[in-house]
Amino acid sequence: MPKIKNIFYLFLPIVLGSIVGFVISGSIDYSNLNKPFLAPPKILFPIAWSIIYLLLGISYFLFKKVSPNNKKVDIIYYVALTINLLWSLIFFLLKWRFVSILWIILLDIFVIYLVYLFFKESKITFYLNIPYILWLILATYLTIGIYILN
Repeated sequence: MPKIKNIFYLFLPIVLGSIVGFVISGSIDYSNLNKPFLAPPKILFPIAWSIIYLLLGISYFLFKKVSPNNKKVDIIYYVALTINLLWSLIFFLLKWRFVSILWIILLDIFVIYLVYLFFKESKITFYLNIPYILWLILATYLTIGIYILN
């Protein structure tokens, strides 16, 4: 049973992210939008999110080894992951651009808090999430910029 749990911890973000990516694939209009300066090419997004989701899974897996009964982190982790996955549906599927700004700010808050909690227990889990924080800063900038320009 522990091996199944470990696989679950490692791969849940990438599996769920792939499912959401499949669901929204026909609704992605990134190429047609006016984008702010520093907007990366469309091809970079699936690569970046795959890496980030993999690092998130690894960090949570490692965290569970150090602190297996930390319910607070468990709740924040799953809520943040859910908020993350729903952002794509809000932005691309529903095209609720203003709501997506509020949603990504909520995501920023949850992820920063999660990474802070990781830092308190295990520095490696913190460091593994630095790319996530940096990408979220860019994603927040893009979300706001796209709303303003469109």
